[in-house]
Amino acid sequence: MANNGPSWDGLLKWSLSHSDGASPSRPLSEEDRQWFMEAMQGHTIDSISRMKQISQIMKMPEHLLDSQGVTTDDLEGMLDELQEHVESIDLANDLHSIGGLVPLLSYLKNSNAKIRAKAADVLTTVVQNNPRSQQLVMEANGFEPLLTNFITDPDIRVRTKALGAISSLIRHNQQGITAFRLANGYAGLRDALVSDTVRFQRKALNLIHYLLQESNSDCRIVRDLGFPRIMIHLASNQDLEVREFALRGLLELTREESQRNLDRADVNLRQLLEERTRRIIAMSEEDLCAAREERELVDILWTVCYDEPSLLRERGLVYLPCDDEMAPDVVRDRFEPPLRAWAARRDDEINEPPVPLLLGPAQ
Repeated sequence: MANNGPSWDGLLKWSLSHSDGASPSRPLSEEDRQWFMEAMQGHTIDSISRMKQISQIMKMPEHLLDSQGVTTDDLEGMLDELQEHVESIDLANDLHSIGGLVPLLSYLKNSNAKIRAKAADVLTTVVQNNPRSQQLVMEANGFEPLLTNFITDPDIRVRTKALGAISSLIRHNQQGITAFRLANGYAGLRDALVSDTVRFQRKALNLIHYLLQESNSDCRIVRDLGFPRIMIHLASNQDLEVREFALRGLLELTREESQRNLDRADVNLRQLLEERTRRIIAMSEEDLCAAREERELVDILWTVCYDEPSLLRERGLVYLPCDDEMAPDVVRDRFEPPLRAWAARRDDEINEPPVPLLLGPAQ
């Protein structure tokens, strides 16, 4: 790359006039160069025009970008800008109509891990609480490369970002949830839980909790794949959020006692709750306030599993004065940015017929 930055000069005009992949037929003129730089840097270009320009750049082959001195950092910066535009739900929906969605999906297969990860990150923003874009991504076969990256990519950051995009894509999206089940997505979640990456574990636990809330029948899949044992282990993790989501997952498994999704006589479960109780009792006041969710979850799990008040309740540690100063749903606030919250749509009256469920290890 040249010292003055990427040679963006003329790349857009090249892509518009050589969409068949041929090489430019003549050297770039100074007029072309000036036109393109003004288009790339001018503050008067509206968002749609800018997104069209970025979309054209994304369509260009990697070897040409390399030959023009465009680096991974340059492409990441371009994707950062695209992500800012698609924060608007209307612009996110326009991305497909201007020809930008398919090129963005193609970046999920880019040879550079940073670009694959960033493409998934942008896609997360596109589909977040956005039924229209969720549908467009599903129709463009965007689910498949996301699932591949989530399960098999050698880079853990790419896997984590892909999981985040999948989570946003299938929320309140029955077609996406069904595709996730049929693609053996739960086996991939199990692999994420046994990884040693906290962010990966958090995202997996977050999605598991959502899916179990959406469909109690999924508790059977989770049980048969050995999730309870893994969740019991993660509920004593050093990371507070991992502990909280593991406890929430265990609590979801207790909803239908007749299904025996969680063995309440499991000695490991009782030892876990006893251990968390002891640790909570020994916490400082500051740590107790931070562990509000954990206190409540341990208390509820103990009561549900053993039909008696928890020691935390007897000690008056379930609800504390500092709890009034906290948001009512800490977990939701941590994992669902509010920017798109108003746009979420959920049709609770739709009753989908049961779908066949595939079990087994991820491929």
